[in-house]
Amino acid sequence: MTNVAENAGVAATQARQSTAPGAWYVVGLCMVAYILSFVDRQILALLIEPIRADLGISDTQFGLLHGLAFSIFYATMGIPIATLTDRVSRPWIIAVGVFFWSAATMACGAARSFVQLFLARICVGAGEAALSPATYSLIGDLFPRGKLGRAIAVYSLGSFLGTGLAFLVGGALIAAMTAAGDWQLLGVTFRPWQMTFILVGLPGLLLALVIQVTVREPRLMGARAQTEPAPSFTSVLAFLRDQRRIFLPHMVGYTLAAMTLFTLLGWSPAYLIRGFGLSPRECGLWLGPIAILAGGGGVLASGWLMDWLGQRGHADAPFRTGIIGAAGAAVPVALLPLAGTLTVALVLLTVTYFFASFPMPPSTAVMQVVPPPRIRARVAALFLCCNSLGGLALGSALVGLLNDHVFGNPKMVGTSSAIVAGGAAVLSAIVLSFGRAPYRAATSGR
Repeated sequence: MTNVAENAGVAATQARQSTAPGAWYVVGLCMVAYILSFVDRQILALLIEPIRADLGISDTQFGLLHGLAFSIFYATMGIPIATLTDRVSRPWIIAVGVFFWSAATMACGAARSFVQLFLARICVGAGEAALSPATYSLIGDLFPRGKLGRAIAVYSLGSFLGTGLAFLVGGALIAAMTAAGDWQLLGVTFRPWQMTFILVGLPGLLLALVIQVTVREPRLMGARAQTEPAPSFTSVLAFLRDQRRIFLPHMVGYTLAAMTLFTLLGWSPAYLIRGFGLSPRECGLWLGPIAILAGGGGVLASGWLMDWLGQRGHADAPFRTGIIGAAGAAVPVALLPLAGTLTVALVLLTVTYFFASFPMPPSTAVMQVVPPPRIRARVAALFLCCNSLGGLALGSALVGLLNDHVFGNPKMVGTSSAIVAGGAAVLSAIVLSFGRAPYRAATSGR
């Protein structure tokens, strides 16, 4: 399936394109979109208590809102969207996705019941499904392999900048909205948490316009799309089956790593609010810098480490880097229930955020190095499908179920999170180790 001449041409084009400042502009703009996507998806975690109080939902239902509702279409829509990504303008797909999820975030502010909020969260996930597959494909065309880790790391940094802003700005915004009381818009009453959703969704509408106007499709794909039919989805599955010794440990191992990260992102606010009596604003003031500095620092360190290991002859650098991250996150997250003071809890969260962010660049790099260019977006979509349904939906739901039906105590959220996130981290390191040798064999000589 892989055409040597095509890959050589792609590599040459990549080398030329990577020298253009426009390549980094695209990465930067997509990173801003990624920031907003995480603000819009993550703000829910900080609003857990007022939403629970107003809508009368349980931890299990909140876990479904944070995980399953977002993941249903984020996972499933990613595959058909990625098919379009291999055929039509990727910037156009990104712009439409940004607009749709931003509007859906604002719709969360109109929810008056669990079902309505669940449906709005589904739409947020559907819109965000357009971003990463198209962006990964763009980055794969714009940068050579030697700079791929750093380019992906810069884009991935947006997840933690977005999470940090969701905590920092969200906490302050919630405090301001709460102080102002209920709002009346067009004769409808909106609670403070509802106004928060509406306000955080607004910037994405402008960003969608900027992307549509300023980002152009690279000529490589445009020319190729006019002369060659896109490979079928059956061909994509056949490729993954042929390379299953790489992609089985890759998808399972990094999905487990995602479970660690998503559990942390979704439940650490509840852990601090319930365990140490913090307000949403105080929680945001602590978690915001931790997410930005520790999580963002871990992403950058991971991208640098992967490139550094690769330059020194470690052909399995993407798998090796992921293993280091999973192993490094396992210990501090397992100790969270034992933290007797807020200071100890914050230190443990900082270390966990740092290492839990490691898998993001290397997991993406594998999908840009191994598959042929025309199927990268759909491979990425399948990977994100596994990450969303396994890492986000299952991880968030398991914590809620443990809180409600095993421990029966909302304050045990630290123990529930440690069991789910810590166990997933250990399993991730083990599973990823099986992909090292096959990846070395497949990429030797490239």
